[in-house]
Amino acid sequence: MPTDTITLRELTIRYVVKADAAGQPILIGRTLHTPHAVAAALTALLHDESTEVFAILCLSTTHHVLGYHEVSRGTLDSTLVHPREVFKAALLANAAAIILAHNHPSGDPTPSPDDAALTTRLRAAGTLLGVEVLDHVVIGDGRYVSFRETGRW
Repeated sequence: MPTDTITLRELTIRYVVKADAAGQPILIGRTLHTPHAVAAALTALLHDESTEVFAILCLSTTHHVLGYHEVSRGTLDSTLVHPREVFKAALLANAAAIILAHNHPSGDPTPSPDDAALTTRLRAAGTLLGVEVLDHVVIGDGRYVSFRETGRW
């Protein structure tokens, strides 16, 4: 009996380091210990976006930034986020923890009920997968809201 040949596709991931105006990496290698430090770093990436962008920071066990991953890009006031897409990047980066982040193009960083429900869902998924969700930071116009800092956890 002849056997069929199966062709496998190799999964490859390509990362591009985001750089500032001077060409320096924006986040990689930094250690982030406070919501203010996280917000400052993310504001540089998300403040000029005209649509809602949901991203994660992948962190090592000592909270060094391993990578920034844009999970989804949506419309003016929403974006579709699925736990599978969030944790795929975190697992491939071998992250011990992640920080969730998204912007509100309206400028008001107040989390919506949908933001709170998504955060709860992603924290539960992280617990199951062994990847701690440290915070969810919403970036607005010169302001931010940290779920951890405001006790929404």
